[in-house]
Amino acid sequence: MQRHRRIADGSTDDPLSGVANLFDASIVFIVAMMLALFSAWNMLDLLDPDSEVTISKKSADGKVEILTKKGAEIKVSRVSDQPLSGAGKRLGTAYQLPDGKVVYVPE
Repeated sequence: MQRHRRIADGSTDDPLSGVANLFDASIVFIVAMMLALFSAWNMLDLLDPDSEVTISKKSADGKVEILTKKGAEIKVSRVSDQPLSGAGKRLGTAYQLPDGKVVYVPE
């Protein structure tokens, strides 16, 4: 008799009502993981709108990209190994140290 009353009252639980809660929990988990990765890699400056960040990235095939973020603007530059020619003026001299670092000395 009680079973018929519950059906008549419409107080049955919806089996899909928990799906929305699972979706919300997964979104919160994803955002938390992103923030944890940013803090682990010391990249929280990427989220700051006033920061300036430069990242150098080398792909598996040897191509190098330089990512530069100034404020809200992000610029991607690809480094080419092809020789360039044209008119220009000398800006300075670059020296390579024994440990492999390169030092630029402007004139």
